[in-house]
Amino acid sequence: MQGNIVLLKILMGFFSWSIIKLLKSTFGEIAMKSRQRQKDILFSLIVFFSAFAVNLLIQKLFTTQTLVPMIFVFGVFLISLKTHGYCYGIISAIVSVFAVNFAFTYPYYAFDFFVEESILSAVIMLVVAVSTSTLNIRIRDQEKLRSENEKERMRGNLLRAISHDLRTPLTSIYGSSSTLISKYDALPKEQQLKLLGEIQEDSEWLIRMVENLLSVTRIDGAKVEVVKTPTVLDELIDSVLMKFSKKHPNQKVITQIPDEFVDIPMDSLLIEQVLLNLLENAVFHAKGMTELMLSVSLVGDKAVFEVADNGCGIPEDALQKIFTGSYEKSAAPVDGTRSNMGIGLSVCAAIVKAHGSDITAENRKSGGAAFRFALERGGEDDGQ
Repeated sequence: MQGNIVLLKILMGFFSWSIIKLLKSTFGEIAMKSRQRQKDILFSLIVFFSAFAVNLLIQKLFTTQTLVPMIFVFGVFLISLKTHGYCYGIISAIVSVFAVNFAFTYPYYAFDFFVEESILSAVIMLVVAVSTSTLNIRIRDQEKLRSENEKERMRGNLLRAISHDLRTPLTSIYGSSSTLISKYDALPKEQQLKLLGEIQEDSEWLIRMVENLLSVTRIDGAKVEVVKTPTVLDELIDSVLMKFSKKHPNQKVITQIPDEFVDIPMDSLLIEQVLLNLLENAVFHAKGMTELMLSVSLVGDKAVFEVADNGCGIPEDALQKIFTGSYEKSAAPVDGTRSNMGIGLSVCAAIVKAHGSDITAENRKSGGAAFRFALERGGEDDGQ
């Protein structure tokens, strides 16, 4: 009896420490989204009642009770592993101790906490819950740190690319304008028009670069979320084609979209930027292209966007890093005369990711490249 009292004191001390942890975790999770809380609560209830049902089945089929604490311990482990914070694991451990003591320990359907088996089960379950939750939190923190490091790496790649890409057109604009000013009377009209055309071309390229950078600014940072509003697919495609034709009047775009009315929650300005970037990317980099296609297909509850061409395709070694914004100057078939392809595509990847999806690129068997991303057709328009 004296040994049981000592164990009970140890258990009470551990319970006190667990309750402090529970309170800290509870107050820390007040700001957690309601949806995540509901998922954690539902998962905890499912695991607990599943463990309880399995033990009832074992009790009916077998005479041994040795598996009962192990099954509840495993349930506590799963809850602590899959939920957020200490709260759910510790509560499940406490409730599991009461369940084992009440329904699976003699005398049945009566509480007797001075049974050594109950005290040891309580200690083991609480240790499993706290240690697993601690490990889970550390793993999530490491994943968050890796994600932040990846963002910083991508930001650094963009800055390095921008520092080079801005210098080239600015130098060209400065040189052409200086030539016009200093030798205006000596230059023939054809030469003047050529220099003015180069200035216009480089200026348009700089405008596209600034538009991409502004798009990145809108979605950069963990606290910034896109605001999704229902957008009619036909109107989106018409707007993209109209803007594209103003910049590239000689380039025809073959479109394939569903005949039915399609309504997609999105930030229409950002998705327009993605489609324009992909179309212009084909114009500048798909050498030998004779067909440029923009299609949208419905797959389940998603709308799949695809921009495809029949040009030279993408080098295999560039496919893995095509959305990172980091390109080596030796990759001439990808970069062409200017290396802004990586910046434009990294902007596309960031915008699509902010909409809860991913963008992919692949070489077509018939020749050329294809870029695809999917958006949910239904859902909330609150910018999740």
